[in-house]
Amino acid sequence: MIEIIILALALSMDAFAVAIGLGSKHDKKTKSLALMVALYFGLFQGFMPLIGYVGSKGLLGWVASYSHWLAFALLLLIGIKMIYESLSEGIEESIAKISHRVILVLAIATSIDAMAAGFTLTLLDVNPFIACFIIGITTLFFSWIGVFIGARSGTWLESKAELLGGIILVLIGFNILLF
Repeated sequence: MIEIIILALALSMDAFAVAIGLGSKHDKKTKSLALMVALYFGLFQGFMPLIGYVGSKGLLGWVASYSHWLAFALLLLIGIKMIYESLSEGIEESIAKISHRVILVLAIATSIDAMAAGFTLTLLDVNPFIACFIIGITTLFFSWIGVFIGARSGTWLESKAELLGGIILVLIGFNILLF
């Protein structure tokens, strides 16, 4: 269960970073923005690993002997992508107006990594529904807090959160490979 909590924290860092960026650009109506961002990001981040889990169940029989290597590769790629993105400009830099459509697109974009990480749930001895619930709630919380942090402090924390999430995913990948 510790691995699920760590995975949830790592996956939520991408959404947290975007939420900070959104909060820093749009400091009016912070409470309603925080609620909207948290609900969208939490729902998508909680649902996407389930899609990855279900998809991987069908593939697991074909790649069972390589599953640890595949999980390692996926987490390594996702982690490196997050580290790279932490060093570049965020997508929220060009957003002028926040709408449900914009938040929906951002929720999908930040949760694609969670869908790929859902494959690793087949390798862990956990209930995938509980794991996805934990991932969703963690992301909901961090997204909600991220908007308020961004509204108060600006973007200085944004890239650091995404960098930390990427490093954690790489470490989880090595943990799956080694143990």
